[in-house]
Amino acid sequence: MNDSPLRVGTWLSVGSPVVAELAAECGFDWVLLDLEHGCDSEAVLPSQLRALRGFETRSIVRVAGLNPDLIGRVLDWGAQGIMVPHVNTVHDAFQVLRAAQYPPKGRRGYSSTVRAYGYGLRPPGEHPAAPMVIAQIESLEGVEHAYEIAAVAGIDALFVGPSDLKFDLKAHHSARTYDECLQKVATAALDHKKPCGILVRTAEDIAKVKALGYTWLAIDSDLALLRDGFVRNVAAAKL
Repeated sequence: MNDSPLRVGTWLSVGSPVVAELAAECGFDWVLLDLEHGCDSEAVLPSQLRALRGFETRSIVRVAGLNPDLIGRVLDWGAQGIMVPHVNTVHDAFQVLRAAQYPPKGRRGYSSTVRAYGYGLRPPGEHPAAPMVIAQIESLEGVEHAYEIAAVAGIDALFVGPSDLKFDLKAHHSARTYDECLQKVATAALDHKKPCGILVRTAEDIAKVKALGYTWLAIDSDLALLRDGFVRNVAAAKL
């Protein structure tokens, strides 16, 4: 059994600060601001982060990949954590940490005047707090190395990307099933006393992944909720 507390979040892809603020008002523990498959550029991110200010909702930004410059900017703008897609090996995990952490552990550039430190009014001191770093497991290779990735100090959680993982398993004609992969990632996280998470689309999926030990749950997305609501209303009106 996973002793990590349940953290309920949602996926924000539209890029709207209003939607981010609404999600926080509704009581989500965290939100994922998506720069990989989201609808807007990184230019909208600071406004979304400002909309979350004053709430207990944690801001996690998914960058598009292992881009040290973008990771540094996202954290300077005040993101409380990052999620990096396609972390397939221990080497990938260490590269992520090098980008997210200051020397001597990493290579992130330092400035005391960025938004994360109140534009110079709240300097972090001699030892700035490390951001939360979530490694996304989205391939068979990532699943096979999940145990070693979870063991890396500084990787705070594993997070399954279900769409990419299912696609990768099918593309490689894998004998390992999707459910087996979910269990393997959960076991890797549990054995290293770290949370694991996943994006779920329906209420029926919640009980299943919770039973496996998943405690960071992203439930649906702003884009999907808008789409489904629009389709439902149009269909109802045209009956």
